[in-house]
Amino acid sequence: MTLTPPGRSPNTEQIKCKDCPLRGNDAFRAFTEEELDFVQKFKGGELVADAGTTIFLEGNNSAHLYTVLSGWVFRYKLLHDGRRQILNFGLPGDFFGLQSSMFGEMDHSVEALTDVVLCVFPREKVWQLYEHYPDLGFDLTWLAAREQFMLDENLLTVGRRTAIERVASVLLHVFQRVQQLGMARGRRVDIPFTQQQLADALGLSHVHTNKTIKKLTSENLIDWHPPILHVKDLEGLVRAANDELTSLPVRPFI
Repeated sequence: MTLTPPGRSPNTEQIKCKDCPLRGNDAFRAFTEEELDFVQKFKGGELVADAGTTIFLEGNNSAHLYTVLSGWVFRYKLLHDGRRQILNFGLPGDFFGLQSSMFGEMDHSVEALTDVVLCVFPREKVWQLYEHYPDLGFDLTWLAAREQFMLDENLLTVGRRTAIERVASVLLHVFQRVQQLGMARGRRVDIPFTQQQLADALGLSHVHTNKTIKKLTSENLIDWHPPILHVKDLEGLVRAANDELTSLPVRPFI
């Protein structure tokens, strides 16, 4: 089954769940054959969306949930005057849309930051997952709890961290996530967001964000020539973020 919402294209060569390129990644927990068989039946199709495509729109109801197979997305909210707060960035393996299953409509929007391929799951089958596969149900609960944890961290960053700490913290977190996915080249990673999008995630102006990045660069902690971020001094970046370097947990993905 291939789904084609307006403005998006079907992926005609769908990847079977057992052949998913993310399955062999140590960042994710292994599935049993029975679980993989269910997820394959749960999966309704794949979508290819161009960068800039709106996947979810705040206030709308969605019949589907998504896992990012490749590419990046971001979640955001808008004020009436157009000001935007980016809530977080979604990378391969990230799951989104569960809120619509629970509350009927989304209270945020999701946009493709790059060209993306998304695995699509019909909302009405979520209850089968909880009823017949409790381990997968726990996985969804874990993902929701992890999302809450990340939002707590984002609130701390925006509410209490200085500009230097904010920028360093986000770049450090993104660097670790890309590295965990095996997409880093040593201390170099591709991060597709712009300085304006970073500012929107941090509650800073573009000018202030730019000055802060220059300061981190002058202190020889990073070198950022979009889209390539080079973390030159990881320990120094951790100190600048007023944070600790911890291992990211092995996580489930649907």
